[in-house]
Amino acid sequence: MSRFSVIVPAYRVQGYLRECLDSVLGQSHTDWQLIVVDDASPDACGAIATEYTRRDPRVRAVTLPAREGVGAARTAGMRLATGAYLLFLDADDALLPGALTAIDVALTEAGDPDVLLYDHDRTDWWDKVRASGDDLAGDADPLTLTPAAWNRAVRREFWAERGLAFAAEGPYEDVVPAHRAVLEAGTLATLPRPCVRWRRRRAGNLAGAPGRAHFAVVERYGELLAGPGSTQRLFPVAVGRVLDVLDDPSRTTPADRPELFRLAAELHRAHRPPGHTPLGEREQAVAAGSWPAYQKQERTNGLKTSVSSALKRHKKKLRTRVMKAAYRTDLRTARLDPDLAVYGAYWNRGVSCNPAAIHAAARRIAPHLKGVFVVSSRHQERVPAGVPYVIEGSRRYWQAMATAKYLVNNSSFPGGFTKRPGQVYLQTHHGTPLKKMGLDQRRYPAGTHGISFAKVLAHTDQWDYSLSANPHSTQVWERVYPSAAYAPLELGYPRNDVFFATGDDEIRAMRRELGIGDGQRAILYAPTHRDYQKGFLPRLDLVRFADALGDDHVVLVRAHYFYGAEAGLADAHPRLIDVTGHGRVEELCLAADALVTDYSSVMFDYACLDRPIITYAPDWQAYRLARGTYFDLLSGLPGDTPGAVATTEEELLALFQDGGWDSPATTRLRAAFRERFCAYDDGGAADRVVRKLFLNG
Repeated sequence: MSRFSVIVPAYRVQGYLRECLDSVLGQSHTDWQLIVVDDASPDACGAIATEYTRRDPRVRAVTLPAREGVGAARTAGMRLATGAYLLFLDADDALLPGALTAIDVALTEAGDPDVLLYDHDRTDWWDKVRASGDDLAGDADPLTLTPAAWNRAVRREFWAERGLAFAAEGPYEDVVPAHRAVLEAGTLATLPRPCVRWRRRRAGNLAGAPGRAHFAVVERYGELLAGPGSTQRLFPVAVGRVLDVLDDPSRTTPADRPELFRLAAELHRAHRPPGHTPLGEREQAVAAGSWPAYQKQERTNGLKTSVSSALKRHKKKLRTRVMKAAYRTDLRTARLDPDLAVYGAYWNRGVSCNPAAIHAAARRIAPHLKGVFVVSSRHQERVPAGVPYVIEGSRRYWQAMATAKYLVNNSSFPGGFTKRPGQVYLQTHHGTPLKKMGLDQRRYPAGTHGISFAKVLAHTDQWDYSLSANPHSTQVWERVYPSAAYAPLELGYPRNDVFFATGDDEIRAMRRELGIGDGQRAILYAPTHRDYQKGFLPRLDLVRFADALGDDHVVLVRAHYFYGAEAGLADAHPRLIDVTGHGRVEELCLAADALVTDYSSVMFDYACLDRPIITYAPDWQAYRLARGTYFDLLSGLPGDTPGAVATTEEELLALFQDGGWDSPATTRLRAAFRERFCAYDDGGAADRVVRKLFLNG
């Protein structure tokens, strides 16, 4: 008997089915059977299912003679199920990497409960990934979680004993068994980790097709409320779900809303528990059966929201105009402060990178200078104690921008400032360019995201200096940011000074703080973002990777900052440590014994440490075509490739199993890479920049 039976009904999903099935076959947990039910689909679903049975003996396929609907298809799949737990997966959705392992661990820790509820995230046809909105980590009633088949593991014997069943026809076929499983479970556990990626398609599924088919939600909740169970507990959930459908224009047309409201009012009247008090104006209107009252509360709430939003927009616009007017006055009348420097990093995300290192060095060797960082209000909590800062767009920000002698940034200052005569602007950049940058991006529109190249050049014309860590960068910057206004500063990257100045005791303390045990080897996995991918979705089964490395290894996972403060691991493995939110990537590099990355510029910085760098590039061709690169990272040529290379997960695991990740050949490659890209980094870059910029050399 398998641990899991994963059942996938398939109808007109040929464009998504392979991705769905691959997400199961690629799981690190291997004790499963996969049952694909072809619901008489007119496309290639049946052929794809058959193809996968030939690829893996754990896959079974069944074809129904005529279309019966998703509920009946799931039921047909259950007849073949032999797993201890039933998992259902829609054919246009996917299991996230490591999901089955996380589910198995959660089940075991809970003593194999009747039901395990797990979290999911959501994506759409733009590949925008959002959280589910379900609260599995708090005290929310499990009945309030999304009532679906695909966000829970149900013990097969429990399912049979309780006679749980999907509706044979129509949508919302999983509402009844989903709620009954929660109400009737003797033991229930939750896993606050996204295990499934639910897809909202632009066309072809019910979620994006408004119409009377959605009236079925009333029938399903009526069936539930008429049966045995806790009506008192279920009733407000049922009413809320029905009204959510009523208010959702993607499911209900304006013409159908009065009829659906009437059905909702009948449901309320038929099943309202004794002593129940309607919650809020919506339910009060439903309890009274008054469609005009319901519309009135909608208009009132909509007007309140509209007025509030309009007032906020007006206040924001007015405040911006006032701030800009005061700034223009300061530009004309205020004197430049020769001892004031304004710093910014990563579009006002905090105190970091080259500007932070320059600021720290200036406080030490040019203490007469007053340094202030620009940060957004969302990130002000990231500012270390003792570092002065101003909030972008505030009056203090515009005063600083109008009067500071020195401007230092690794990206750009917000708001469209005007550089005054006498101001000195240092552009530090924030990495060595592997991918195409600046004007070179014009040939790769997928990565430009509406960039105005005229504004790019106008910004470039404000620079006085452009910082470089190596000759390659100098040459690229001069070509892609062409301007006679600035001169190159080939002085090295100040953020890399820490690699040369940090002692062994400090590194040991960093490792302890990160949870790296004595004697453990730490691997830093730090992939970059893709312009063609939304959300952090590693092309590596991290649980499998950690297992393969063994107990004497830990993996530090650093998702790109574009994806937020977490990598979404949620205790997926005891030797996976999510360091995405760690304030300084330099400390992570110092703590790591080796780096696994793809196209991230962290490889150029990490090379300063002369430690192994492993390039894991499973989508190299796609990346080069979408974004363009300045050299072939996978060529194996000295100076291009920093060490061992893997293009598949199997190759990466093999490198660590046979020692190929750190060999005489990779050491030679690393030496050539360091010679090319670390030419100016020696531990003294920040001091050199401060003396050149602030102290006249």
